[in-house]
Amino acid sequence: MHTPLTFWRHLRIAATLLLIGAALAPGYSARAADATSPPNLADVLRGLTVSSFMQKKAASDALANVDDPRTLVLLKALLSGHLYYRKSDKQVLVLSPSGDAYAVRDAVSGKLLGSSDKDGLTKITINNQMRGSLREAIARRSLYSKDRRVRLAAVDEMLDNLTPHAVGLLRTMRESEKDPAVLAKIRTGLALADLNHGSDAQRLAAIHVLAGGMNQTARNRLRGLLRKNPDGGFVEGNATVRAAARTALASIERRIEFYTIVQTGFFGLSLGSVLLLSAIGLAITFGVMGVINMAHGEMMMLGAYTTYVVQLMMPSHIDVSLFVAIPAAFAVSGLAGIIIERGVIRFLYGRPLETLLATFGISLFLQQLVRTVFSPLNRAVESPSWMSGSLQINSALSLTNNRLYVLIFALLVFAALQLVMKKTALGLQVRAVSQNREMARAMGVRTGWVDAMTFGLGSGIAGIAGVALSQLTNVGPNLGQSYIVDSFMVVVFGGVGNLWGTLVGAMSLGVFNKVLEPWSGAVLAKILMLVLIILFIQKRPRGLFPQKGRGAEG
Repeated sequence: MHTPLTFWRHLRIAATLLLIGAALAPGYSARAADATSPPNLADVLRGLTVSSFMQKKAASDALANVDDPRTLVLLKALLSGHLYYRKSDKQVLVLSPSGDAYAVRDAVSGKLLGSSDKDGLTKITINNQMRGSLREAIARRSLYSKDRRVRLAAVDEMLDNLTPHAVGLLRTMRESEKDPAVLAKIRTGLALADLNHGSDAQRLAAIHVLAGGMNQTARNRLRGLLRKNPDGGFVEGNATVRAAARTALASIERRIEFYTIVQTGFFGLSLGSVLLLSAIGLAITFGVMGVINMAHGEMMMLGAYTTYVVQLMMPSHIDVSLFVAIPAAFAVSGLAGIIIERGVIRFLYGRPLETLLATFGISLFLQQLVRTVFSPLNRAVESPSWMSGSLQINSALSLTNNRLYVLIFALLVFAALQLVMKKTALGLQVRAVSQNREMARAMGVRTGWVDAMTFGLGSGIAGIAGVALSQLTNVGPNLGQSYIVDSFMVVVFGGVGNLWGTLVGAMSLGVFNKVLEPWSGAVLAKILMLVLIILFIQKRPRGLFPQKGRGAEG
């Protein structure tokens, strides 16, 4: 039994302890907060510079939990062996090959520090246990990235290695994923997992899911179900599963065949757009002036080299250089066309053979001039970033951005030229001269001026075609020679001087050429196309859309 004195002594001791605890509480709470705060990226990276793999493993696990935009990049660099540290101060660096040296970046900030070799640097090595955990960490962070492209790539990578852990991640991700494309790939992955390890009912359901897509891994797995053993029996013993796999595979193959046809059509239209750009200026010149201009291809070459020079003048603004190159190429090629018409061709009207020989000589002169100024070597013109890559419609259909933009550009040029021909005084006079030159002259039209402007307009459009071609192929002195024959075929096939005929002829020949190429080859396809055009011209000498007017009858 405690006396009152003892009780009061214990009470004073308890009060003292409470006061001491209250005084020390802020310090303890601060230390506790430090212990539970997220790890710092720089501190975690320094933990990778030790020699003990156990400590490195702990540091790499800590790195996987750092909430920083560079974490995924650093995990991939560590896995691929691109993470180093400087011996002097233990600073961690990311090295990537750059020519004969290495581009060096600070691991924490991502800032480029310059180019160097590996002197004074030590590679951060890892073992197999760390590789496994790094792959899982990369997959986990990629699957929950804010960038849908990163998530799509992560699911695609997991489809080739559907471990139980990967399947678990996909099942968890399916509950929160909202993007339809990513969700479709997740369903494909889970269906493949059920097809490998599920019951017969799950496998039938999985085959039904896979039948709605065109994934290559799914196709290979379905083919595997229909494969036979060496003794003649099927690998898959369940006849119902085999029948479902056969039906699903047939459905997928039909869908792939359809998209293959669509892609061939796109490539044909892409080639047709190039032919349209190269032939549309020739159609105007040939239709109005009756001049067989063998230097038309060199006007395209001048436009392509103009694009090259513009990029040399503005190397830091490649993305906008095309918008400068288009009017510049039109001006350079158009001016060259006017000089050629005023200096040579106007003296040769009515003598088509001499005009052909004269323009052929001009084409040789321009080729040699370019070789002298720029050298005979091809020049690579850089594509803007917005023209790079491709538009992925699905796993069987991909449209390259540069060809898609060239197709749109060709149609815009065609529409602009139609407006010029229909809505301007020059267009009215060009149409008048093309239909009846003598009557137009009698009505006061300056046919010489119209001829010069028409030749300049056709040459300028050829220059714009060269800008487009610079995005599809290398720029060289012989660039125009590859398209001059095709351009004449388009003009003759569509109808001399008719813009709509040029459009239809270019697109038709482009698609026809790409349809023939897979089974006949590129050279034989061109020969067959030429033979068919000759046969067509025998029946319709004036092409698909004959020119109208009294002058057209002559």
